Amino acid sequence: MKKIIQKLRKGEAAEPPSRITNDTVSEHRKRVLAGGRKFKYPIQYSRHKLVINTVIISAFALVLALILGWWQLYPRQNTSEFAYRVAVVVPLPVANVNGESVRYSDYLMKLRSAEHYLRQKEKATLTGDDGARQIGYLKQQALNDTIADAYAAQLARTKNITVSDDELAEFLRSQRQSEDGEISERTYYAVIQDYYNWSADEYAHTMRAKLLRQKVSYEIDDDARAVAMKAQNLMKGAGDTPWATVVQNNTEVLPGVTYGASGFVPRTNQDGGLAVQAAKLEKGEMSRPVASLNGDGYYIIRLVDSNKAQVSYEFVKIPLTTFKRQLAALHGNDKIVTYINVPLENKQGEGNE
Repeated sequence: MKKIIQKLRKGEAAEPPSRITNDTVSEHRKRVLAGGRKFKYPIQYSRHKLVINTVIISAFALVLALILGWWQLYPRQNTSEFAYRVAVVVPLPVANVNGESVRYSDYLMKLRSAEHYLRQKEKATLTGDDGARQIGYLKQQALNDTIADAYAAQLARTKNITVSDDELAEFLRSQRQSEDGEISERTYYAVIQDYYNWSADEYAHTMRAKLLRQKVSYEIDDDARAVAMKAQNLMKGAGDTPWATVVQNNTEVLPGVTYGASGFVPRTNQDGGLAVQAAKLEKGEMSRPVASLNGDGYYIIRLVDSNKAQVSYEFVKIPLTTFKRQLAALHGNDKIVTYINVPLENKQGEGNE
């Protein structure tokens, strides 16, 4: 009986007061905090473990994504819109020329454009063995052209050559000229999108690279300038001798020089600015060497005839050779490394100058 009474008294003593007062609030706080401690440490341990697991899973997912992306772009050579957009955001290289990285996005932009044109305008199926050969050729051309652009950009930095926004805008404006006047930007870029699958920004990027390569090609080609001066002197002293005959009789002095005639063409003809230059001449007058806007060499022009809408001229063309020769030398000296399995041509730089 005594034991039972003692237990009851202990139970009564251990029971906390049901009412919280100023005198018991401190004791009540301690009791609540003590009761919560048993849940604190297990939660801390679980949170720590959760963070570690999250980091491990995230790292694994990142590595997996990188491996998958590498496989899609390099071994598989995926040319989809998604692959192109990834290459635009991430500056991945497709090749290296003389230490200059060649951007994968530029290569894909050229390749996808060429494929688009063949499929949409030429109605090519690009399937089977013949289609595979065509695609292989397109890849080769796109890679060669992109490598040439990258090498030109490297030379441009060393020689402090740039293409200003005004120069680019003037070139783009000249491309919109037609016999009926200037085509609106909206119409022109709609045609570019339809034919080449390029946005206005992509087209401007491509044309800036083209203009830069042209500037570099003219700047470094002392041989072409020397031949152009020789050709000018020979044509001046030709008298009644046809220019074609003068060129044919001086192949050693004028290596690679060719003769041609335009026939009647519009004054705004898209021929690298030659028709525009011819329209400034008097009948029978000869120009000084003119650098073609197409970047393929110097031209000496003589106006044959003209009217209000058209001009007819003959010309002597002096091709640029130094840039191609230097790029071919890099290829021969193993200074060009590609990261995808696309064979390069033996002659580099034969795309747009």
